[in-house]
Amino acid sequence: MAQTSLEILFWLSVILVLYVYVGYPVLLYIFARKNSASASSIGTTLPRVTLLISAYNEMRVISEKLRNALALDYPSELLRIVVISDSSNDGTDEIVRQFGGQGICLVRQPERLGKSAGINLGMQEARGDIVVFSDANSIYQPDAVRRLVSHFSDPRVGYVVGNCAYRTSSVMAASAESEGLYWKLETWLKEKESNFGSVVGGDGAIYAIRRELFIPLEPTDINDFLNPLQIIVRGYRGVYDREAICYEEAGDSFEKEFRRKVRIVSRSFNAVCRAPRVLLLWNQPRHWLALVSHKVLRWLVPLYLIDALLTSVLLWRVPFFRIAVVLQTGFYLLAAAGWAFQSGRSTPKILFLPYYFVLINLASLFGVVRALTGSLSPTWQTIREEKPADQESPVSLAGKET
Repeated sequence: MAQTSLEILFWLSVILVLYVYVGYPVLLYIFARKNSASASSIGTTLPRVTLLISAYNEMRVISEKLRNALALDYPSELLRIVVISDSSNDGTDEIVRQFGGQGICLVRQPERLGKSAGINLGMQEARGDIVVFSDANSIYQPDAVRRLVSHFSDPRVGYVVGNCAYRTSSVMAASAESEGLYWKLETWLKEKESNFGSVVGGDGAIYAIRRELFIPLEPTDINDFLNPLQIIVRGYRGVYDREAICYEEAGDSFEKEFRRKVRIVSRSFNAVCRAPRVLLLWNQPRHWLALVSHKVLRWLVPLYLIDALLTSVLLWRVPFFRIAVVLQTGFYLLAAAGWAFQSGRSTPKILFLPYYFVLINLASLFGVVRALTGSLSPTWQTIREEKPADQESPVSLAGKET
């Protein structure tokens, strides 16, 4: 009886891992083809828009960001640009003030309270029908805002998510290449989810909502995940536009990506708890399937992996499970080797891919534990290192998870 129970637990864990990474993409592909949501209409009327830029100690990039914002292919009389400074102390605010004559508004938090508190403050300065959220290091393609807002001509659309890509240097190659492979799956899932029903979550670098749908945030909330959930609960849908592109700089190490992902998962898990109605199947069934499969079950993958290893060890006497132990152990040894050689610029994929897989799942585990224990921080740190201004960064289509 004990052996049977252990075997059931092993196979349940294996099935869940396979479902998250293989089964759900296949299922979504089938559903998106056979049951596509009617496409949102693309409007030509340009609404009034506010671009909210969140910044904390971004002196190195803020000038480029503001010049980029001013050069967007959108009528200046319809675009309000607001920079939210989370009590920056490195000269960021002084640089923003230099652009005041060009209509850029600075909103400064007198003390550091975090991005969400800053967004609450910045929304008081928002004007128009649509608000676009961005980061200080997110460089938009000229037509990005125009593409985002075009989808709001459809009254069913509550939020629109753009495509964030990474600008990487050779120093960051291993981390960014791993993230890039991971993000290819993420981008594909977002497109299919958008076609099928609603894309799950936003992207703090580039996403837009109807201003009337904004709900003030708690300091530990993650705006680009909680706001979309709250909008879904109110009966709207979310759209992903792959051609609304911005570029960001990748983290320059696996460790920094790890810390970022822990923070994202912990706050995203907390967001689901803050908007529990999204877990009601009958509310929006298509979004429910995407949310549970793409996010909730994936956050729990490390638990399935631990269970699969432990049960196979306990079933060592069975020949099949001996093989399972050897295969799992070999995979984790490759991941350990990837960790040992992570600083190398030519680390083979057979090492850094297992390492990256283990890394993101450890981040998920830490993030879930942090959310359940209430260990959430409202503030953030940039993940970028200083580099010479003349150092070029080749572009690769990748992105960041939300």
